[in-house]
Amino acid sequence: MFNNYSRYYDFFYQDKDYEKESSYVANLLKKYEISNGHILEFGSGTGKHAYLLCEKGYNVHGIELRTEMIARAKTHINFTCQQGDITKIILDRSFDAVISLFHVISYQTKNSQIKAVFKNAAKHLLTGGLFIFDAWYSPAVHYLQPSIKIKRFKNDQVSIVRIAEPDYYPNENLVDVNYTFFLKSHNSSNQFKETHTMRHFSIPEIDFLADMYGFQRIEAHEFVTKKNPSENTWGVCFILKKIK
Repeated sequence: MFNNYSRYYDFFYQDKDYEKESSYVANLLKKYEISNGHILEFGSGTGKHAYLLCEKGYNVHGIELRTEMIARAKTHINFTCQQGDITKIILDRSFDAVISLFHVISYQTKNSQIKAVFKNAAKHLLTGGLFIFDAWYSPAVHYLQPSIKIKRFKNDQVSIVRIAEPDYYPNENLVDVNYTFFLKSHNSSNQFKETHTMRHFSIPEIDFLADMYGFQRIEAHEFVTKKNPSENTWGVCFILKKIK
């Protein structure tokens, strides 16, 4: 997973509104009286959210599994990043908040993985700290169901067509997203395939995990819009507070 995807990650998401998303996260933090301080980011990717949060006065330390992502990360004086597995990493410090954006939590497909991430978030948070993450939402996945999607990307150097073909496993709360990429440049063409397995979650499931690891859920709403979750809400943001 992400073997070839990492090379073109920023290209694929050049239309993603990182500024809007980072402002949304910053506003959530400020709402709960974290107007500055230290953030641990699980799955920091190429650092775009982290960079913008640093611009808003935060210090961010990222944990990213893929070295290719780290090599492409946008640097900032208040942003540090290291290679690591968010289910295993242990740092000798505590943070005001742990964030995990762009469905990183949905990549934790095994019970052992998701439990380890919750345990690790709690381990690195000060009491009263926040764990903020977004994930695929089970009611919407079951209602809308995954479908084939085609997306095209182009600039002066390369054009890419990405086809996403899903395999849906409703009893396992899993979706295999089978990507096929067609790349074409001035003098060459290439094709590769990757499968990204995604897990979706219900609110009671997140509440169970929160209680298990000393958290209390204080909000759950549609990512960025803050609308109440419904069967049409594919991505839900959860805000958990460490209470013990």
